[in-house]
Amino acid sequence: MKVLVINCGSSTLKFQLIDSDDERCLAKGLCERIGMEGAMLTYAPAGGEKEKKETPMPDHTEAIRLVLEILVNPATGVVKSLDEIGAVGHRVVHGGEEFAGSVLIDDRVLNAVKACNDLAPLHNPANLIGIDACRKLMPDTPMAAVFDTAFHQTMPEEAYLYGLPYDYYRRYKIRRYGFHGTSHSYVSAKAAQLLGKPYEDLKIIVCHLGNGASVSAVKDGKCVDTSMGLTPLEGLIMGTRSGDIDPAILEFIAHKENLGLEEVMTVLNKKSGVLGLSDNLSSDFRDLEEGYRKGDENAIRAVRAFCYRVAKYIGAYTAAMNGVDVICFTAGVGENAALVRTLVCGYLGYLGVKLDQEANSKRGEDLVITTPDSATKVMVIPTNEELAIARETVRLLHP
Repeated sequence: MKVLVINCGSSTLKFQLIDSDDERCLAKGLCERIGMEGAMLTYAPAGGEKEKKETPMPDHTEAIRLVLEILVNPATGVVKSLDEIGAVGHRVVHGGEEFAGSVLIDDRVLNAVKACNDLAPLHNPANLIGIDACRKLMPDTPMAAVFDTAFHQTMPEEAYLYGLPYDYYRRYKIRRYGFHGTSHSYVSAKAAQLLGKPYEDLKIIVCHLGNGASVSAVKDGKCVDTSMGLTPLEGLIMGTRSGDIDPAILEFIAHKENLGLEEVMTVLNKKSGVLGLSDNLSSDFRDLEEGYRKGDENAIRAVRAFCYRVAKYIGAYTAAMNGVDVICFTAGVGENAALVRTLVCGYLGYLGVKLDQEANSKRGEDLVITTPDSATKVMVIPTNEELAIARETVRLLHP
């Protein structure tokens, strides 16, 4: 079966067409600046040349139409007819407590996702727009919703509740939800497979490190804690997000800078993280790693603070699981930034971690980056959220 995977943002749309029989990516691409001037479509068929073209995309429906059109294009397309696409898998960021797993989309599911819009106002409405556009253009094709939050629904109460009046949870469902769940699920299961050990017998910590970053504790095949919270703002220092801070800082900044609550939240979401710590040098770890190696104090400050927070969460989750068997790095920074992995692992001597620097210098493949006598294994596993979404979609259609 060929599965089209759709990941909609407010002004972007990522897509992949995957053949579920052999799990090959047949084509992938990106629609950017939807609803704006200079909208761009990037398309790359497997084994073919990448192409980019500027084309009007007033809305997501038009973006989806262009994606479907290019997939069946006689010259560069990878299917002869849309009838060859057996299903569409949609990434949906927030499923609240309603969804502890992926589901086939119907009107009831859509209404439940809409009810979570307040919990993810930047993400869920865009996800719903993508679903609606696909349903209009492919009305007879089954579609699945795969939730970022679902994998974390196995957390125990003591892990997901905040120290707030319990009535806020009862009435508003204010709790830790966690995100990047598809990636955490894929990478933790892949680690068990690569080690040749039962998933249900391992204690695994996954460090999903990118512009958005989170850590999860996976015990016996289930998530027992994760660093992101009600929203993707909590947890690690990220590209532009602050991560954990004293809540009173919001009031303090508001008074000192004469800012409203929304303006303070903009600072925390878009002007903080390693961007803010580096004194606006960059939110891109490639720039920061280059600056670190050149001795730039702004880059050094940001990189060290980031790595320190990652190491602290690893320590916390080792305690939460009463031990750890394997630590995994994944996502853009986790997979590619050898410096970050070196600095984080420098804190892990108490776990008997011994880094193999030659292995750590490689990228783009599944790797064990510790020496054979390391008491705790550390791995690099490239994530593949699109493949995970395709697998979930097929599982729902063929249980």
